[in-house]
Amino acid sequence: MTFRFFCLIAFLGLAPLLCAQNQEPPAHYQVYGEYSYLSNSINGLPGSHQALNGFDAGIAFPSWRNLRFKIDVTGYTGTNLGATQHPYFIMGGGQYNWRLGRETVFGEGLIGDGGINRYWGPMASPGETASFAAFAGGGLDTRLTRHLAFRMEGGYQYSYFILINNLQEINPVHLPGLPTNFGRLSSGLVVEF
Repeated sequence: MTFRFFCLIAFLGLAPLLCAQNQEPPAHYQVYGEYSYLSNSINGLPGSHQALNGFDAGIAFPSWRNLRFKIDVTGYTGTNLGATQHPYFIMGGGQYNWRLGRETVFGEGLIGDGGINRYWGPMASPGETASFAAFAGGGLDTRLTRHLAFRMEGGYQYSYFILINNLQEINPVHLPGLPTNFGRLSSGLVVEF
């Protein structure tokens, strides 16, 4: 009877170790590259909204209790109201993950800086080239292989670019209706290692 009791205790003590060997260790780093869509151009005044297409790339560092620090870079290209626009955003922040089988659901919050070419205003008028930027959103990663996943994400992005009245005097001019709120959608591949 005591032999069976000790075997049962040994089995119960080793069971978590046996189950742990079947589970994959969590990914330490994530590197991703995606197509990205911004809902409006930077000079998209009412009546002349034009979406911008571009890329989204970044890296997410090892997680601590499902929370990762990440660095995200997005860049776009487009033309609206006779002006070519090349905005880019460099942001950092947190990503919180929930694992649901093969899928991982995540929410993220990022803040940083945005930049754009000098003559982005209507009819190629000059504008500020730097702005504060923030992004709040989330997405879904679907595992394709052990180290590769397909990502779909989206959210709300804020940036505040303003026009300049005169190049000699840098006086900002805020046109009514100049957009500050944008929607952002991205999809692409994530490599985990």
